[in-house]
Amino acid sequence: MVFERAKGLVRKVTLELVYEVVDERTKEIISKIEELERKREEDFKYLNQKIDNQTGQLRGEIGQLRNEIKRLDEKIDNQTAQLRQEMGQLRQEVKEEMTQLRQEVKEEIAQLRQEVKEETGQLRQEINQLRQEIAQLRQEVKEETNQLRQDMTQINHRIDTVIQMLSDLLRK
Repeated sequence: MVFERAKGLVRKVTLELVYEVVDERTKEIISKIEELERKREEDFKYLNQKIDNQTGQLRGEIGQLRNEIKRLDEKIDNQTAQLRQEMGQLRQEVKEEMTQLRQEVKEEIAQLRQEVKEETGQLRQEINQLRQEIAQLRQEVKEETNQLRQDMTQINHRIDTVIQMLSDLLRK
């Protein structure tokens, strides 16, 4: 009977010790999980900030490109207006001096038309080149965005893998 009672006390003390160990281990595991969740949140915040910064930079660059296009459009408009004004002046001169300088005026007009044509051709080439550069920049932005998405997917996959590994460790 005393042996039975001692045996029961030993069991009770052993169970209490096991419960204490299990409680301590559970607290450690919960603490580690909380630390991992905190680190994951910090990583997400960092990545979101990085994405925001790069998006802001891209928007700034796009804004600069738009300003440059506006400036070039204004330059084209000014040059076109100047060319039109020059043509008007030449027409007036042709009318005033038609009898004396007919042949000379024709040569001037032909020369000016050629210059206008060349200038217009050059401007068109510049415009086409700018369009190509814009298309290339758009493609680069698209590629950068796709790369960021891929990076985010990889990071999310790694985080999921770490969480799964932790979950597996906790189950064991």
